[in-house]
Amino acid sequence: MRIVPLGPNDSISEIMLGTMTFGTQTSEADAHRQMDMAAEAGVTWLDTAEMYPVNPVTKETLGLTEQIVGRWCAQGGAGRLRLATKHLGPGGYAGQITAETIPAAIEGSLKRLQSETIDLYQLHWPNRGSYHFRQNWSYRPEGDRDAILQNLADCTGALEREVARGTIRAFGLSNETTWGLAQWLRLAGDGGARPVAVQNEYSLLCRLADTDLAELMHHDQVTMLAFSPLATGLLTGKYQGGAIPEGSRRSINEGLGGRWSERVEPTVAAYLDLAREHGLDPVHMALAWLQTRPFVCSAILGATTVAQLEHGLKAAGMDLSEELVAAIDELHRAHPAPY
Repeated sequence: MRIVPLGPNDSISEIMLGTMTFGTQTSEADAHRQMDMAAEAGVTWLDTAEMYPVNPVTKETLGLTEQIVGRWCAQGGAGRLRLATKHLGPGGYAGQITAETIPAAIEGSLKRLQSETIDLYQLHWPNRGSYHFRQNWSYRPEGDRDAILQNLADCTGALEREVARGTIRAFGLSNETTWGLAQWLRLAGDGGARPVAVQNEYSLLCRLADTDLAELMHHDQVTMLAFSPLATGLLTGKYQGGAIPEGSRRSINEGLGGRWSERVEPTVAAYLDLAREHGLDPVHMALAWLQTRPFVCSAILGATTVAQLEHGLKAAGMDLSEELVAAIDELHRAHPAPY
């Protein structure tokens, strides 16, 4: 398992454990087995959120995944995996993130996680919205600039106070834009609330981060925590031919959050063929490709089952040839935006 930088002063495994199905598709017993397996394989971090579990997200289950992680920590798991979680924010069942909401949200997560400290605290969604989750097709920036920057400055101060208090060790963002990340970096300076990571969707099928955001992450030492690195399972090939396996995400959400389209199946087929030509499993190719990027990246590998996690973890330490990386770029040029 490679260890890569997390921001300027910390580190993270090249694969971190995703937990968003813990409590819905994944039972608590299997969730505990996944956390054990990940730690034994050399994974150093897990990622969770106040909003989890998903599939579906409901008001009644908010915080359940954190509770499952907390019980694992209390039963001997504490210290085996470092903890990253997220403030719910405007992404669902909550209002705007403010300097006033941050301390209470952190205290709630700490209680559910049965921990004294959160290693990485992230804001799940910008108050002003963003182009993520297929909103890029009609994205229009909006809001009053001065009000937005005042909110960011106020939140930066609140986060710095939490770092000083010891409730969080580091800060990161999620579903963020290049402009937003740049403003957070500017306002935080070298203080404790300087963003060390941005958790955005990133995979062979979703490469919105490859231009302006890539340059910012590269030069300012911000680590990409890539969620949906297998494109919600599309890159495994299990949905080819219109298949909808029982218990899969597509059996619950047929459109996969807007990812399923007429362009997806031929795009996935091209990547499956390329992996086959190079003697690779497509899951391993997709995960190993993240380590070829010009910015530091850790893949958030979420698995419904223990067997899926065991298979995905075999990508750790794998290197792709320059020839294959070039072929992937050519495929991307031919199929630039499948969803």
